[in-house]
Amino acid sequence: MSQRPLWLVAAPSIFLLLWSAGFGVAKLGLQHADPMTLLALRYVCVLVVLLPFALVLRPPLPRTARAWADVALVGLLIQVGYFGLCYLAFKSGVSAGGVAIIVCLQPILVALIAPRLVGEQVSRLAWFGLVLGLAGAVVVILARSSVEAENLWGILCTVGALFGITGGTLYEKRFGVSHHPVTSNMIQYAVGAAFCLPLAWATEDLHVVWNQEFLAVLAYLVLANSLLAMSLLLAMIRMGEVSRVSALFYLVPAFSALFAWPLLGEAMPPLAWAGMALAATGVALVSRKPG
Repeated sequence: MSQRPLWLVAAPSIFLLLWSAGFGVAKLGLQHADPMTLLALRYVCVLVVLLPFALVLRPPLPRTARAWADVALVGLLIQVGYFGLCYLAFKSGVSAGGVAIIVCLQPILVALIAPRLVGEQVSRLAWFGLVLGLAGAVVVILARSSVEAENLWGILCTVGALFGITGGTLYEKRFGVSHHPVTSNMIQYAVGAAFCLPLAWATEDLHVVWNQEFLAVLAYLVLANSLLAMSLLLAMIRMGEVSRVSALFYLVPAFSALFAWPLLGEAMPPLAWAGMALAATGVALVSRKPG
């Protein structure tokens, strides 16, 4: 049995920390810019950072129109479908708890679709872990925020975001090819910018409060959240079982709560710690290798 490379062993933990911290950091950013403006600026900055690497490294490009379309579609589903619709849901007034509860259905949705689409069978133990993880995530969310009556448009946006991250994850597993990370990121963030820039132009005033805090926020969202975390997510999907990778999202509400404590002053209630332990147990069961 071949030993997994060290970076792949460490990838889940690094991804979880970087992705989870991004929610609190993005919330800080929304104090300085409107949602679509922040997303568009984030995507454009990613492209600016990647351009010198693309010029120097000259990574190979997709060889066929279908390969280009596959990479672009994953970018559309995740960068626009997931992030864009989540931000629109927040803008419409949906609570963070309401968005999180709906998006936390993603691992269950992946487990239901994966056997038919990508040929992955989910064991009974893994199903138990998925349900346990969902219960833990919901406990964390409910302990931190009240879920009030939401407007229909915001709920529809959140459901769309759920299908965006689910579709992007499954499509990457089914059709993704190990393109050079600079190539895949350039294509996907170009797609994100191409959709978010017109949205920001049409619906917002493009005003940004530029200060040191916003520059730090933008640097984190570009370097840690967009480049490193997304590259790790796509790599884990290609090299592992998609249901196991998706189960990591159950821990995101708990870890985002931990980061929100120092960043935003939002304390972690005792019940949320219990939910975090429950979600971690569920993810451990899903991640357990059979046999």
